[in-house]
Amino acid sequence: MSATTYPFKENAYTIYSYALCPYAQRAIRAFNIAKVPYAVEEIDLKNKPDWYHLVNPQLKVPALRTPDGTILIESLVIAEFVADQFPEAELLSTNATERAQLRLFIELFNTRVSPLILKSLASAEVEDQKKVEESLLAGIRAVNDELEIQWKRSSGKGGPFWYGDKFGFAEIALVSFVGLFVALHHYRGVVVPETEEYAAFNKWKTAFSKHPGFTDVKSEDAPLIENVRKYVAETKN
Repeated sequence: MSATTYPFKENAYTIYSYALCPYAQRAIRAFNIAKVPYAVEEIDLKNKPDWYHLVNPQLKVPALRTPDGTILIESLVIAEFVADQFPEAELLSTNATERAQLRLFIELFNTRVSPLILKSLASAEVEDQKKVEESLLAGIRAVNDELEIQWKRSSGKGGPFWYGDKFGFAEIALVSFVGLFVALHHYRGVVVPETEEYAAFNKWKTAFSKHPGFTDVKSEDAPLIENVRKYVAETKN
């Protein structure tokens, strides 16, 4: 195939993905939960095809080609596109306040939890690892507190998901990054305590870990651990 064309499925959604990428998994989950058919082009991130710049000049995954030929990039943008394009799936609330509360929750997780996973893996000094772990657990406690608040709202319905008994946009956006805790435990020994201050977080994690929305796209532990090895700094004694 020349570098002037790229593969896609005619009259269908095509997702350009990498199975172990948590961002790509967001896009896949959005389509799965919305029950929208799609085709997948798997991209080898170590050996990207010479045509991929035609899809995404940034050479990142995921990317989405819509049936009319529009290309979208960025995982949250793609997930929100699915939610808006297929409102019958009810991935997002139609209530502006509820949508704002959800966005704040996702922002909290994306600033207080997600970046600290890789920061922990990249920290070589034991003291730095301890400081990052403390910050990470503080972020998880903040997420825990927001879940408790949400479950007291009418839209939270007591949990165990953000929208009560429905695996929805919050889970689509975030669960792949909680899945990375497997690697964090393997390389750094980090464990979320089974104590009251983490009870809501653990309830949420237990619920989504059993849901097909998570398990159907879940990375197996061994390849996930191996995939993040490149980010892991050797601990200095």
